[in-house]
Amino acid sequence: MPTGFQKTEEIINELAQAAKYHYDLSESTEVRLLNRSENTTYLVEDVEKGVRTVLRINRPGYHSPGELIGELLWMDEIRKHTQLVVPEPIAGLNGEYVQTLQHTELPHAYNCIMFSFIDGQAPDESDERTLLKQFYTLGEITALLHENVRGWGNSRSISRFSWNYDSMLGEHPRWGKWQKAAGIIPELKVLYERASRVIKRRLELFGETGGRFGLIHADLRLANLLVNGDEIAVIDFDDCGFGWFLYDFGAAVSFIEHKPFIPDLMGAWLEGYRKIRALSGEEEKEIPTFVMLRRLMLMGWLASHSESDKPKELGDDFLEDYSQKTAALAEAYLSRYA
Repeated sequence: MPTGFQKTEEIINELAQAAKYHYDLSESTEVRLLNRSENTTYLVEDVEKGVRTVLRINRPGYHSPGELIGELLWMDEIRKHTQLVVPEPIAGLNGEYVQTLQHTELPHAYNCIMFSFIDGQAPDESDERTLLKQFYTLGEITALLHENVRGWGNSRSISRFSWNYDSMLGEHPRWGKWQKAAGIIPELKVLYERASRVIKRRLELFGETGGRFGLIHADLRLANLLVNGDEIAVIDFDDCGFGWFLYDFGAAVSFIEHKPFIPDLMGAWLEGYRKIRALSGEEEKEIPTFVMLRRLMLMGWLASHSESDKPKELGDDFLEDYSQKTAALAEAYLSRYA
């Protein structure tokens, strides 16, 4: 007998199949699961029309319809005013970009968006020999996005949530509490609470001035780049919101924050970033705070998203080792910044 979560998965798959009737697609269109994470993503292939698209069914309660439109407005701004490639939303038969899906067995409606399909492959994060080059490029791309926001007068007017301390590690963490992660023994809880307090204090001192805080991608990892020849596309703006620009580097090293080559990656990222946008020595000094911040956030995310593909892909051995290495990372951070 399927579990409650498995039953919900089955129903979401049914919603994905039904969603194709909201768009100008042939009856024979096929819908195949790509990924389960914060949302559920599908490849939609209309063989008759020779069209491939991507359908994202959004997790209920994570974004309002207005926030989803805010995401699309920024992506439109990027397409118009940068050389970066980003997916283009596809309107439904009713002319709206955000479609609503309902099922009698689910208490919440699901919003979905269809995007153009972009060819390409994500860079190989396991290939350490090419990581430096990739992080140089990632630094350039990140700076281009930040410059786009700085030059966009209406960026603050769109509806998106804020990535501040409260929504990251405070009382209302969007990704869940690190305290619920596996293996948080009393000694580790004390250690991580110390690290959280130091992070909070340093963020307050760092401030949210216009040059440091604005609309960010918030998940700008190599996994969210698609490379096709000389063309690089940026995907998955689902987590974009108002936060510290340097948090985008913390996100860039997700799941590898403890690796010994991180300082080299940071150097390459900074070199690429500064090719486009200035960054002060004071800002550079604070980057480890955003790395530690992201690491604790991921501990909470892994604990609250065990049904997602990423924890399953990483496996129990990795997750146990990751938890242990978080302690070493926190101790190193506190020795420098406490």
